[in-house]
Amino acid sequence: MEQQEFLDTLRAEGYAEPVLVRREPDGRLDDHAHPFEAKALILKGEIRIHAGGEIKIYRAGDVFHLRRDEPHRESYGPDGVDYLSGRR
Repeated sequence: MEQQEFLDTLRAEGYAEPVLVRREPDGRLDDHAHPFEAKALILKGEIRIHAGGEIKIYRAGDVFHLRRDEPHRESYGPDGVDYLSGRR
C-alpha cells in the first residue's frame, strides 16, 4: 500500500494521526498487548508478529492490524523496521 492511501484509510476509519515507530535490527519485544487497536504501514525493514499461534512477516508496503488487548510478540529483521502506526 502507498503511504497516502494508508493515511487516507486511517482517517476514514477514525484512527488518530499515526506515529513513526523505529525498531533496532534483530530486536524483539516479548509477549505483550496494547490498550488500543493498531494499524501500521511498514516503511522499511521487516517485522515478524507472533499472534494467535501464527507468525506473519511484514515488509515495506505491507499493512498489519492488531486488535485492542491482542496478545502478541514482535521480532525485527537484520535492518530493523520503520513503520507508521495509527491507533484508536
